[in-house]
Amino acid sequence: MLSPTKNSLKKVETLAKELGYTVRYEKGHFQSGYCLVESKKVVVVNRFFDTEGRLNVLYDVLSTFREEAQGELSDPSRKLWKKLRPFLGIRGEEE
Repeated sequence: MLSPTKNSLKKVETLAKELGYTVRYEKGHFQSGYCLVESKKVVVVNRFFDTEGRLNVLYDVLSTFREEAQGELSDPSRKLWKKLRPFLGIRGEEE
């Protein structure tokens, strides 16, 4: 996994957005996670979580992603996706 820094969080947020997720930070008494709102993928993260907690939520959401979207990703996101897939338990075609 990546070290829990704001830079790492930004990279994973960008990856999630390129995979079709909308990432939102909201306050409240709730568990973070994701949901489908009118067929849109929305990740809602508790804004009071620290950087490591935010990354863990995004990792959890990305671990459910099973489609191959390699062609739609920017080059930095493609490299990050390839690096994270083994840690997220995602198998797929190797490049």
